[in-house]
Amino acid sequence: MDIVLSGIRSTGNLHLGNYYGALQNFIKMQEENKCFFFIADLHSLTTHPDPAMLHENVKNVLVNYLAAGIDPEKSVIYVQSDVPEISELYLYLNMHVYMGELAKTVSFKEKARKQPENVNAGLLTYPTLMAADIMIHNADKVPVGKDQEQHLEMTRRFARRFNNFYNVEYFKEPVAYNFGQELIKIPGLDGSGKMGKSEGNCIYLADSPKEIEKKVKRALTDSGPTEPNSVKPDYIENLFTIMRVVSTDEVIAHYEEKWNACEMRYGDMKKQLATDIIAVTSPIRERIIVLENDTEYLRKVAREGAEQARESASKTIRDVREIMGFKGF
Repeated sequence: MDIVLSGIRSTGNLHLGNYYGALQNFIKMQEENKCFFFIADLHSLTTHPDPAMLHENVKNVLVNYLAAGIDPEKSVIYVQSDVPEISELYLYLNMHVYMGELAKTVSFKEKARKQPENVNAGLLTYPTLMAADIMIHNADKVPVGKDQEQHLEMTRRFARRFNNFYNVEYFKEPVAYNFGQELIKIPGLDGSGKMGKSEGNCIYLADSPKEIEKKVKRALTDSGPTEPNSVKPDYIENLFTIMRVVSTDEVIAHYEEKWNACEMRYGDMKKQLATDIIAVTSPIRERIIVLENDTEYLRKVAREGAEQARESASKTIRDVREIMGFKGF
């Protein structure tokens, strides 16, 4: 049985991109693998989140995990900061990671550009913490999106470097887990290539039907095609991409035909798209409403998940300490 590891940053409620890009795969993975799913609250510190909201954001992700179908009876669900062994391994790995390779990562350059007033050391060493998340359980597979593929390759490099330096074959080199399919990336409603909270272009799993209708109605469009079978602009292709994951084949074919015939009515398309998104998210939203008020159950899931995660992580830290030469008196 393979060990699979994945996590989502604790930046609030999860959105449609999270659901189709990760959560659906998580649900499938837990049926055949030993899965560890964590809430990455330590990673969120790179952007200096509001302390008053940090716990609430962790709670929201936990509720969304459970509402979407991740089962704590089948998987280990835990909060990253509840497993201090991760931070310890993060420290040890940083002694074998070089500033030059960290500074070259695409994500660091992008984040540094977006938040030039807050280019902190945690932001630079983000790939090391991600590697520690994976290596603390010696995971075989990691489901990653396109934007995280470079970080996974760095994890493989760090594992290989550790093994070579200490002349051991301890850490595995994890591979991407995507069910043999191309990794899904759900676009934003503003015409950008990615749905994300920081971009302000999300449809959240907890959004009400009215909120969804309002957001879809505001999605970027134009006056429509002027030539039959023309290539769609990116912002229009984005709408079709979302439709392909929430709508039936018949609905998709209908609007493809309307586009190709220059008969596109965006109002009709948006109304249909909103209806189909609501059909997908409503059952999840209903479970969110129930779960977010069940504090005792959430506490139980987090506590038991931390205990299971620490059992695995403690073994790794004991082994790593011995390999590196740490000995007690």
